[in-house]
Amino acid sequence: MIPPRWELQPADESAAGALASALKIEPPVARLLCQRGLGDPEEAFRFLHPSLDHLHDPMALADMRVAVDRIMGAIARKERIAVHGDYDVDGVTSTVILRRALELLGASVVHYIPERRDGYGLQPAGLERLHAEGVSLVVSVDCGIRENEAARRAAELGVDLIITDHHEPDAELPKALAVINPKRRDCGYPDKNLAGVGVALKLVQALGTRAERERWLPGFVKIAAIGTLADVVPLVGENRVIAKIGLDLLTRGPHKIGLRALIDVAGLAGKTIDAYHVSFMIAPRVNAAGRMSTPDIATRLLLASDESMAEEARALATELDGENVRRREEEAGIVAAAKKIVQTDPDIGARSVLVVAGELWHRGVIGIVASKLVEAFHRPAIVLSVEDGVAHGSCRSIPRFDILGALERCAPMLMRFGGHKRAAGVTLEADRLKEFRAAVNGVADETLGPDDLIPRLSIDDALGFRGITSGVVSGMASLAPFGAGNPRPVFAARKVEIVDGPRMLKERHLKMALKQDGRVFRAIAWRAAERHDYLVEHRAALDVAFSLEQNQFNGETYVELTLADLKSAT
Repeated sequence: MIPPRWELQPADESAAGALASALKIEPPVARLLCQRGLGDPEEAFRFLHPSLDHLHDPMALADMRVAVDRIMGAIARKERIAVHGDYDVDGVTSTVILRRALELLGASVVHYIPERRDGYGLQPAGLERLHAEGVSLVVSVDCGIRENEAARRAAELGVDLIITDHHEPDAELPKALAVINPKRRDCGYPDKNLAGVGVALKLVQALGTRAERERWLPGFVKIAAIGTLADVVPLVGENRVIAKIGLDLLTRGPHKIGLRALIDVAGLAGKTIDAYHVSFMIAPRVNAAGRMSTPDIATRLLLASDESMAEEARALATELDGENVRRREEEAGIVAAAKKIVQTDPDIGARSVLVVAGELWHRGVIGIVASKLVEAFHRPAIVLSVEDGVAHGSCRSIPRFDILGALERCAPMLMRFGGHKRAAGVTLEADRLKEFRAAVNGVADETLGPDDLIPRLSIDDALGFRGITSGVVSGMASLAPFGAGNPRPVFAARKVEIVDGPRMLKERHLKMALKQDGRVFRAIAWRAAERHDYLVEHRAALDVAFSLEQNQFNGETYVELTLADLKSAT
């Protein structure tokens, strides 16, 4: 991996001091809040103490009133409603909360999630199937914003279509009865960063208000937190409210039988569930269904609410666990193959955008593989699976390259594409792969320089070991959950000594004890086994970049440093 460049972030020290005084918080916490644009005491207090009361009025979303009127009318007339979702965690959780809300309102409702082989999002064939089953109203979640053809087909069938989505719209919106997306250019909704499940939650919130059943909302928020954290949207504004309160509810319970079985199989029963647990233990199991077999396994599990379904829920959760194991095995093989291509083929590895393809690579894991390539080489990566003359790809990018914008520049040679600036999907004819690789790299060569391809490590503050107090540690915890838009704080300490270790952990990680100014802390460096010999050689004087963690073992609570990087002392 390329060593990152450390970049110390500036802060207005006088503003941080004023904020620390106003809120009675530790100065390093105040400094972090000011760095994140939260220097106003009222805004900072809301950030530190989010509440469901902080959620905006859902009726501020364009077309929300039309959607609620149509849904409530369909319920009153006993029309058959379908919730059309997507096969990832965001899409599955969106489907679950909207279907459950409609059921509680007395609707006749079914759900439909296409499998990965059927293609992404709303498809005319899926709408035809639902129409044949007697559905007269389809509500999409986490998909549909660019599906003009599907919207036209719905109109031809006489099916009313309500689209709820959060992906970037095209210049022209689909001709649907209602299109709810905060990213609509004509939508004045104050929060543009919601995940698909967040938009679905706003619809649930609006329906609950109309039906005078606002007390439902917390039960839906904890499911929405799973999709929000899994979709890596900025954890600020409403997303922070959803994630922070949802995690607390996931920890406290009680839970419906399906969610309880999922938490049990992930080994989280009785534990304080945080963003890490959702992102790396719960979400991968939900995602594994759509990646490896059928997303309906996860959907059925999360919809299971009756205690009589306990045995079925345990079986579904166990099946998800097995699919996740299979996913990891499949992923490891493709990551190795993709890295070998990058390292041995100069026509691919020497370019700014890594475009790698393989015959019949499992389409369920190529997105993860693309993320691993970005992590390893710090370049945008597009990983494609070729099947029957068609290349299906997942794209992941770096902060300084808009991958969706690049695909738009290549649109004439593509069959389908869509997504975000940092993550997208693409489909094209396999015989155009070489042309596509050249075109997307042509865009990158116009916008990226060598400096853009050097990874950066953002250092929030210098923090010597004597400054690591219980107040600072608890203050850091108050900023959680961490993720996109609210990254885990990283500090730097200079001239640190390794006084114990480094020792190998599971042949991948390193554990050690670090000392500075007479204070010693345990530390762990994840996936750093290859640096063992370097650290042994330079153990007497290192600069370390770290985050603070509070852990428990055998009833003991202690502070541990999670190392982001280490280098020879400067």
